[in-house]
Amino acid sequence: MKIAILKYNAGNNFSVLCALHRLGVEAELTDSPKILRSADKVIFPGVGEAASAMAYLRERKLDEVIRSLTAPVLGICIGQQLLCRHSEEGDTDCIGIFDVDVRRFDTGTGARIPHMGWNTIGNIRDGFLPKDLDQAFVYYVHSYYAPVCQWTAAETDYTVPFSAAMHRDNFYATQFHPEKSADTGHRILQSFLDL
Repeated sequence: MKIAILKYNAGNNFSVLCALHRLGVEAELTDSPKILRSADKVIFPGVGEAASAMAYLRERKLDEVIRSLTAPVLGICIGQQLLCRHSEEGDTDCIGIFDVDVRRFDTGTGARIPHMGWNTIGNIRDGFLPKDLDQAFVYYVHSYYAPVCQWTAAETDYTVPFSAAMHRDNFYATQFHPEKSADTGHRILQSFLDL
């Protein structure tokens, strides 16, 4: 199986490579449209800022490549957010797989922003997440979120319920970091690889 990890202006690629290695899977870190289009699975991870990440993707026409992919694609953290229509972060138009706008957590609630640390996922529905992971803990670091919508595959509540995971056609995404979520995260990555 040929796994490609999208290389772009965002961090965290090494953590994803290491998590896949622990599962016995080798992956290629690349921004080559040819390699991305020929991969059996594509992972779109990231830690970063929406406007600069989208500028990098557009400059290299990788946003068009992502939209054209027919193999399963997994967006992680900012990867999930960039698969949405628009982000409040930098007032950024994104890739538009999920026709929903990414919002910033309300700082007026008194909750700490960013939402950082362990939280549970629940209301698991259509998607790639094993149903027995309902209420399992996963690891988050984010200040922006996709609201619950028709493509929500699981939810987490932090000041508001939001999309912990999303699914539409061959596009899958998690706001949390499966590569940092211990055994639960490894199961989720394996579930994606098994699609």
